[in-house]
Amino acid sequence: MRATSCPASPSGKPSDRRAWRELSHTLGRGIERACWILRRRTLTTVAGSDGRLETNRVSGRTLQPLLFRFSPIGGPMRTHFDAIIVGAGPAGSSAAILLARAGWSVALIEKQRFPRRKVCGECIAASNLPLLAALGIGAAIDRHAGPELRQVAFMRGDNTVVANLPAADHPKYRWGRALGRETLDTLLIEQARAAGADVWQPWSVQSIDGKPGAWLCVIHLAEAMHGLNASDRATLQAPVMIDAHGSWESLPSDRPQRGRKREPTDLLAFKANFRYASLDAGLLPVLSFDGGYGGMVVADDDVTTVAGCIRRDRLDELRRTARGVSAGEAIEAMLRHTCTGVGAVLRDASRQGSWLGAGPLNPGIRVRAKDGIFRIGNAAGEAHPIIGEGMSMALQSAWLLCVHLLEPEQKLDRDRNHIVRWQRFVASKYADDWRREFVSRIRLASVFAHAAMNPASATILTSLARTWPGLLPFGAKWGGKTRCAINSKSVKLLTSTATSNAL
Repeated sequence: MRATSCPASPSGKPSDRRAWRELSHTLGRGIERACWILRRRTLTTVAGSDGRLETNRVSGRTLQPLLFRFSPIGGPMRTHFDAIIVGAGPAGSSAAILLARAGWSVALIEKQRFPRRKVCGECIAASNLPLLAALGIGAAIDRHAGPELRQVAFMRGDNTVVANLPAADHPKYRWGRALGRETLDTLLIEQARAAGADVWQPWSVQSIDGKPGAWLCVIHLAEAMHGLNASDRATLQAPVMIDAHGSWESLPSDRPQRGRKREPTDLLAFKANFRYASLDAGLLPVLSFDGGYGGMVVADDDVTTVAGCIRRDRLDELRRTARGVSAGEAIEAMLRHTCTGVGAVLRDASRQGSWLGAGPLNPGIRVRAKDGIFRIGNAAGEAHPIIGEGMSMALQSAWLLCVHLLEPEQKLDRDRNHIVRWQRFVASKYADDWRREFVSRIRLASVFAHAAMNPASATILTSLARTWPGLLPFGAKWGGKTRCAINSKSVKLLTSTATSNAL
């Protein structure tokens, strides 16, 4: 190993022999390095005065010269990466773990400090538990998550219909669980850090420029006091850009679209946590009310989560009749009064903290965006949360993308000039798989959500649930509760790239 960088060719690029050696290097346990990512070579010294390489690369990974800057808290920090991921929710952190384990240098950018509460139904379908176990947090979920979810209920007005949920075809993980996002997201981001990802938190994206193969991402410290100075900003570079910003955030290029006119039909999301509620363990109620829908579940630490969505015009109506209270308190009063099941569950409950609100929702499909950025989670597509598949789509889309980014050599020319072609190839395959797995869930969620919000159709839905006992289990199965987009072969492929964290 050299203490100084290798000389560049007259053109400033690595020699052909060295470039080919870098491209054909095999990772960890024989999984070939995916794609045509060539890290930019630096012509500076990367070893310290004692001759040790100044890097935190893990055993079994390619050792490359790295460019550093000094972070605000002192010490060297990389600014050149193989991939930049924006957002450290379940999708972003999962992708960071998988790519970092495969030897990629990854920057994971998250503007909020963890742990933090977040508007979310917090249900984890059984199909996702093997993926979380493969990411290294299975034991923690077993310890902290709420009881196994074995039954579903449909509650509207005085009516409550209960049915058994279908079990997943897995020897260990047959039933879903619920876990607060303050717990789940913290577990995942710490696992990403342990895998070798560089976590920039709390940092916010200011701009993204470039194209596949050459992205520039300007970020700044999200909590800088008294304005930003030079040490509060950084410019990151990477050939691969992944958007995992979730429902309530947006990339800088998308922000003008987010500032659209408010509409009466906008769906606003809400959530609160309660202690001492009397929801039966293992029961997952779906709530239907005029102008909205929601759900309840027992999550970690015996906390009951109540979450849902409500039309803007319906919320305005509630606030006019309940002056002097917050929007969340107006929703809570309405639920207690109009839904017998909710009233019974919350009769002796005590709310922990304030109601959270977010929105408006933006259901739809965005996986084939034309800007060359890979999208996962709600950035790729969003379903109405009435079927509780947001977590599934986040986790499974991250795995789907990484399957294609990390799969063995494609039958394409491995030349640095073709990285754009390679990324288009990956994007096309990923988008096809994404649509095959998730479009039907989005459509089902849309039908179910609009039926639950409308008084006439909700009455029909309630009658159908009573007369056809298999309706709710069928809907759960069709909605993806027992089906995973990632097969066992893909899980084995990605987990086999894991390497030790010891130098």
